[in-house]
Amino acid sequence: MPGIQDQVAPLRRVYVRPPRAADLSAWRAYGWRAAPDPDAAAEEHRAFRAELERAGAEVVIGEAPVDGDPDAIYVYDSVLLTDRGAIVLRPGKLARRREPHAVAMDLEDAGVPILGRLEEPACAEGGDLFWLDETTLAVGRGYRTDDGGIAALRELLPGTEILAFDLPHLSGPGECLHLLSLLSPLDRDLVVCFPPLMPVRLMQELVSRGIDHVEVPEDEFETMGANVLALAPRIALALEGNPETRRRMEAAGVEVRTYRGDEISRKGDGGPTCLTRPLARG
Repeated sequence: MPGIQDQVAPLRRVYVRPPRAADLSAWRAYGWRAAPDPDAAAEEHRAFRAELERAGAEVVIGEAPVDGDPDAIYVYDSVLLTDRGAIVLRPGKLARRREPHAVAMDLEDAGVPILGRLEEPACAEGGDLFWLDETTLAVGRGYRTDDGGIAALRELLPGTEILAFDLPHLSGPGECLHLLSLLSPLDRDLVVCFPPLMPVRLMQELVSRGIDHVEVPEDEFETMGANVLALAPRIALALEGNPETRRRMEAAGVEVRTYRGDEISRKGDGGPTCLTRPLARG
């Protein structure tokens, strides 16, 4: 899809899935921190979509059902977007394995071609994947993305340099830690990240490429200070409530816009990156 392998170019088109009350009732089975309020969640998501539209993006709303799955609002994990189309992934979290099929249906309806699909037993989740540049894909190997998933991506993306980095154990397989839990691109030469948990080789790769970083303080890591969506170079959408991370990004020349996400983000541990799947940039 146009420009999508540049993760900080101006956002032109983006896919989202609004929360459904019936699905949110299964919050405990999916490991959410607390029960979300369906009305408040719906209102937060409407306001979130309005922020995306304010940035100039066409918002594509997914409608294919994933009954009983509150995590289905976190659309970033189901597919990887490339300039040639979408790769349908296979989540490492068993309860989320119905999501990619629904997302693929929505994307096909929106005119997005399907480039390929991961097949059993390979696993990969979008939260472990981001484009370092237009020809280099960074992959976090952990409890959600495995060696089989990385090998499958290499087969599907000939000519792409794929750099794999081991993720920290932290709290183990029961808790979701993605590569993009640790950093988010802000510009071609800037990321926001939490260095204490960053893979050493990835930090070295950033330095070798001349990519600077804004450091998230320890007390704002758990509240998703490192989970930020680039709306354009040095224009970012962040979850409200991480004031020191915001101050540091602004000191680095980043315009920071915020949204309220008590229901759709904090309770399910999914920030603005998780809630969106950019379809076109540039």
